[in-house]
Amino acid sequence: MDEDNKVVADTRESFGKGAARKLRATGKIPAVVYGHGTEPRHIALPAHQIGLILRKANAVLDLQIEGKSQLALVKDVQKDPVHQVIEHLDLIVIKKGEKVQVEVPVHVEGESAPGTIADVDQHTLSLEVEATHIPENVVVSVEGLEEGTQILAGAVVLPKGATLLTDPEALVINVHTPQKVDLGEEAAEAAAEGEATEEAAEAAAEEAAE
Repeated sequence: MDEDNKVVADTRESFGKGAARKLRATGKIPAVVYGHGTEPRHIALPAHQIGLILRKANAVLDLQIEGKSQLALVKDVQKDPVHQVIEHLDLIVIKKGEKVQVEVPVHVEGESAPGTIADVDQHTLSLEVEATHIPENVVVSVEGLEEGTQILAGAVVLPKGATLLTDPEALVINVHTPQKVDLGEEAAEAAAEGEATEEAAEAAAEEAAE
């Protein structure tokens, strides 16, 4: 476990929007921890530290609650839609060795063949992994892949100990050549039409003047 994920949590006694607002004003975030048949526990966490930890997907926190260590996976983050400030966290209790289901980001490496682009169709893969060994991402290399190459979920090399839950037939990467639009003929036609319109307008103006 990463030492940086060790978070001292205060037990919350007061609830409601007003209490949550006061808590956030002191640099803390209200959160609830639940799971494994335990009673939900209402806690307060240091906002700055949590903000840094949440830069990683599927963050696991080593909560220090009243001197005891409790591992928890970040399940849901509620943010203020305007200011993007974290307002509340839902955390789920996990135990070492336990398997959890998570969405892991797909990270593309390399460059496909010249003139082609590699489109990412699935930005995350659903995996079952050990709770304390959640991979940061799944790396997919597109180095030198030719037009028409498709990488399906079942062909992606998974981190050790991970099981794929996404449909193995799901398209992850599609390598293709961008369609070129020939503007030459269209531009010439448009210009010709423009000239014809101008000539007609001039002729009409001359007639009106006569």
